[in-house]
Amino acid sequence: MEQPYRWVIVAVGALMTCVAIGAMFSLAVYLDPMSAATGWSRAGISTAMTLDFLVMGVAGFFWGAISDRYGARVVVLAGAILLGAGLILASQATSLLQFQLTYGVLVGLSAGAFFAPMISTVMGWFQTQRSLAVSLVSAGMGVAPMTVSPFARWLVSNYDWRFSQLLIGLFAWGIMIPAAFLVRRPQALAAAPSTAVAIGGASVGAALRSPQFIVIALTFFCCCATHSGPIFHTVSYALTCGIAPLAAVTIYSVEGLAGLGGRLVFGLAGDRFGAKRALVTGLMIQAVAAGAYALVGRLPEIYAVAIVFGAAYGGVMPLYAVLIRENFPLRMIGAIMGAATSVSTLGMALGPLVGGYLYDRLGSYAWLYIGSFAIGWGAVFVALTFRPAPRRLEPAIA
Repeated sequence: MEQPYRWVIVAVGALMTCVAIGAMFSLAVYLDPMSAATGWSRAGISTAMTLDFLVMGVAGFFWGAISDRYGARVVVLAGAILLGAGLILASQATSLLQFQLTYGVLVGLSAGAFFAPMISTVMGWFQTQRSLAVSLVSAGMGVAPMTVSPFARWLVSNYDWRFSQLLIGLFAWGIMIPAAFLVRRPQALAAAPSTAVAIGGASVGAALRSPQFIVIALTFFCCCATHSGPIFHTVSYALTCGIAPLAAVTIYSVEGLAGLGGRLVFGLAGDRFGAKRALVTGLMIQAVAAGAYALVGRLPEIYAVAIVFGAAYGGVMPLYAVLIRENFPLRMIGAIMGAATSVSTLGMALGPLVGGYLYDRLGSYAWLYIGSFAIGWGAVFVALTFRPAPRRLEPAIA
């Protein structure tokens, strides 16, 4: 009787990741209006996003461990409350430091509460169709550029950035707090063994020291360092190319739409050819597409690159969760996912900060894209060193 409810968990997970990631990345839409209205530098504003990722990374491991022990509902409820509070308080900031602390710390703390706990919960509900379920939850991040970002752009075009951010904070509360109460823990069904794999002994600490985790985490770091800068700064890059603001923000939406397709395609490829092969292929495409941004300047050309780039980075993201589930026990998946996400957010923190710094110093985003290209190939080479853990039987979780 509980089986149909697992799709409700998937829908809630997708909704939460969509709203949380969309609200956090809407800072890219506010970047130019905020800088013009306040006189704050792009690098200073971008530092708030860097703090977001750093705090999200530190918090992700602890949120994941709490989720393993007490369930995801309490974690995502706390995250929903913090997300709305962070956005509302940031909208009232009177100095750059206040904005960096409220947006960077509170929003970052909240953002770490959704992805790892919901992914681990979904994997607990699914013994079959697991890759599809994980891809659908992850697809919430791909929907964000097509929903929250255009909404934020419309608001900031008709009002100001403060009112826009305030309204999105209230919107986050209204959607996510009720949704949190729909989250349930999966029921353990130990009637039959599964063919899952696990390593690392009996403790989370041993798992975190395993070669499998180190390679996954380092690949995740390089992957996110590759795409975070282009994701955050490409709207501003388009503006420097003379593209109108409402048209420029659609690039973000194109990336997100392509990411939806990429998640499904790479998810199916992972089931058919193995998660590692699909991951390496996606990382190669991501690296090439990131570098290609530096070679284009017209809207149709940027759209073409955005489609390839969005499909690649969107497609590879669920594969890390699949690799983790295949190599670690389910009872510690929340903590392992949280730890891997923590490392990846360090990579996510680099792009916005470095991109803003390079633009302020050089007046161009070209070196951001060249650096992303180089780091992207680093991710490929690290991923190629991955070796699966020894297999053993583990009780199934429905």
